[in-house]
Amino acid sequence: MAAKLTLPVRRRADGATLASLFAVALLIVPARMVFRALPLSITPASLIALAAALLWLCAHFTLTLGMAKGRNPVRTALFVYLTAIVATYGYASYGYMPSDELNLADHALILLVANAGLALMMCDGVRGAARLDFVLQAVVVAASVIAVIGAFQFLFDLDLTQYMQIPGLRYTSEDGFITERSDFRRVAATTGHPIEFGVVCAMLLPIAVHYGFQAGERAEPALRWWVCSGLIGMGLMFSVSRSAVLGLAGVGVVLFLGWPARRRLHAMGVVLVFLILMRIMVPGLLGTFYGLFANFGNDDSIRYRTHDYEVAAHEIAKHLWLGRGAGTWYAPKHQVFDNQYILSTVETGLIGIGAIVGMFACAIYAGLRARYLSSDPGTRDLGLTLAACMVVPLIGAATFDLLSFATVTGLSFLLIGAAGSLLRSATETAALHPRDTGTFWRVRTPKDLFRGSGGRSDQVVS
Repeated sequence: MAAKLTLPVRRRADGATLASLFAVALLIVPARMVFRALPLSITPASLIALAAALLWLCAHFTLTLGMAKGRNPVRTALFVYLTAIVATYGYASYGYMPSDELNLADHALILLVANAGLALMMCDGVRGAARLDFVLQAVVVAASVIAVIGAFQFLFDLDLTQYMQIPGLRYTSEDGFITERSDFRRVAATTGHPIEFGVVCAMLLPIAVHYGFQAGERAEPALRWWVCSGLIGMGLMFSVSRSAVLGLAGVGVVLFLGWPARRRLHAMGVVLVFLILMRIMVPGLLGTFYGLFANFGNDDSIRYRTHDYEVAAHEIAKHLWLGRGAGTWYAPKHQVFDNQYILSTVETGLIGIGAIVGMFACAIYAGLRARYLSSDPGTRDLGLTLAACMVVPLIGAATFDLLSFATVTGLSFLLIGAAGSLLRSATETAALHPRDTGTFWRVRTPKDLFRGSGGRSDQVVS
């Protein structure tokens, strides 16, 4: 009897495919590279995000494309954010605006819709743990690539981005990706600024570490994820950024609250070995980082960040609730605010800044809630990891104008959507298997979110 020929089943492209393409374009293509033929400065990543927003909207008119339906706190937070931004735009453009500011407000609105659409595609279009892992692993690999680019810039003063000449794209400025601080090169890899590069590395390092630990616990090859972790950590150091260290400290606090004792010891040992290697490889670099914090009160960059509070207060008072318009406060026409909280309050008012902070806080809640609902060790650990990642932009927004930089902004929205996707998956699993999660709708104390369902002890295998 002839044997049947079994053909491999082809998986059609889905939300995870589109999100992975966005992540690769966002991280690998230099941030200053935009399309030539378009009147607005649109990057390849922004164009993919706009396509994701359109496809998300179209997919919700059908029941056959796999788009998730139903409530999700992250999706609600994104809708509130979009509503606030549209209200700000309407308020600002209702009266007279100079043509330059109106053009920038239009551009900012397009980019904000694109990023929110990408987050919604992640939240509703990435279904299941396997597809979410696919996206996040693609992000980690892409981050490792740009960390290598940053290493060449730092160690050899070789900027590989100058060889990235992509047909149809152009650079918006001739500024380099390498600056200096305390006799060391500060590198930006493919991002717009060394601070942004450091913050991006701080956001993605915990995800790489998550996959390293999970592969080890599942008896799978873990070396590749630890290599990625080492490269991303190295990139963070080569940015020579105070913001990156502060963000990583915030990550450490969240992870240490949720990790079991054995993993904490392992993590501290790995960090110690990494710092020793950095001291051997780049003598004086750790001393430079120490000086950034030891001379905190005498640092010129700190004084520059705090001298403009009076100007900011005056501008905020003019348009207290809805601001003067997103994207309309720009250099060199206006004074630079190296603080996203101040800048967003000026541009979008108290309503806008409340929506922005609420969106990040909701993503943190979604990650911790998914951890609480699930009994799967991988899901629980990923929920804690995504919550820790979302702490980084909240800290970074206080040290530089975070949302003015395309890479870290796009990455933030992608991870916000990832937290929503994880919560949706955990909620569906909990509804199908209620016995696995007990009374999962009752959270007696905030500590229960870090522990487990019903306040039980942590189930992460260590």
